[in-house]
Amino acid sequence: MFYVLNEQNREFSHEWESSVGKLLGFSSGFMLFLKNRMYYTRDEKFKEIAHDWESSLGDFRNVSGKSINFEKNKMIYTRDVKLKEISRRWK
Repeated sequence: MFYVLNEQNREFSHEWESSVGKLLGFSSGFMLFLKNRMYYTRDEKFKEIAHDWESSLGDFRNVSGKSINFEKNKMIYTRDVKLKEISRRWK
């Protein structure tokens, strides 16, 4: 079970791992999960923001602020919370 807590350490929301998948990273604005070869971004109430296939986005690297980095074909792709490409660079 995943729990999101507020500033007073009180439960804000919760969800079963079997429902949302493996937690890969998070920031103050969203969480990134992997389930059945699909990446999902979710808000603090576990509501889905966006999703896309692992084969389309590549291998997850990290979450930083409001962006996510993936590696695919020797390139690093930076994407926003809706999984739209912001920039890319050679590894």
